[in-house]
Amino acid sequence: MAGYFAVFGGEYSLLEMQRIRQERALEQQRLVQAEAELVRLRARVDSLENDSATIERIAREKWGMIRPGERVYRFEGDSAGRDTVR
Repeated sequence: MAGYFAVFGGEYSLLEMQRIRQERALEQQRLVQAEAELVRLRARVDSLENDSATIERIAREKWGMIRPGERVYRFEGDSAGRDTVR
């Protein structure tokens, strides 16, 4: 009877403890992914704040801006008008 209760019954049964371990492992994995995304986003912010080449690239890709004296050649099927920024 005590063995049955240890496995299936009570607040801290073996099944409940196993479920909690699995849930904890899943949450730790999500935390690692969120931390990696945070590092990526911080690097992006740094590039946008401090890297003139990044700003120029976005201006050229998103808004089609050019430097004085440059010419833009657009070809049929050109995707330069897209609204996405990498």
